[in-house]
Amino acid sequence: MARRRAVAQAVLSVAARHGLEHASLRNVADEAGLAIGSVRHYFADHDELMAFTMRELSRRIGDRIRTHAERLLAPDGGIDRRAGTEELLAEFLPLDEARRQESALWLAFTAAAHTRPELRPCAAEMQADLHTLMMRVLHEARRVGGLPGSMDIELEGTRLAALLDGLNLQATLLPDRYPPKLLRQVLRRHLDALRTGN
Repeated sequence: MARRRAVAQAVLSVAARHGLEHASLRNVADEAGLAIGSVRHYFADHDELMAFTMRELSRRIGDRIRTHAERLLAPDGGIDRRAGTEELLAEFLPLDEARRQESALWLAFTAAAHTRPELRPCAAEMQADLHTLMMRVLHEARRVGGLPGSMDIELEGTRLAALLDGLNLQATLLPDRYPPKLLRQVLRRHLDALRTGN
């Protein structure tokens, strides 16, 4: 598994510098310091390599987010839930160089999934996981009195996910127009509006 992950990292490195379309087996093998035959030993073909890499990227993002979610959603976690919610949701935004690169790579993979069937299941799973997490966060916030009891959680979860997707896309494409401070302000304003039911 470690070698497969190293090859996936080579895909991500090539894609980050030159675009996903340049992540050929030859370029990936060169980046990883391997012969093409060695890459083919770990992956049957280019499609399998790309699907594995997309899942690896999803796993990395998901692991980081789950760490925040476990702290926030733990019973009697002893944390400021409002601040914890903001920090959890901020993990979906390109607020630093590492997350900017992740966002750009994720957008490239999800765009490629439109025409590459092998990538669609991972894209769908990531969106489903985001939706599930939004539901959990909002249900818990309502349970502890942080949101109005009459709130339509399904609708607000969809709205929150759409906000994060939109901010992520805009900030990845136009980082100068959407700096981290502005992204946080928009997220904070939205969370404040949720608390008042607006």
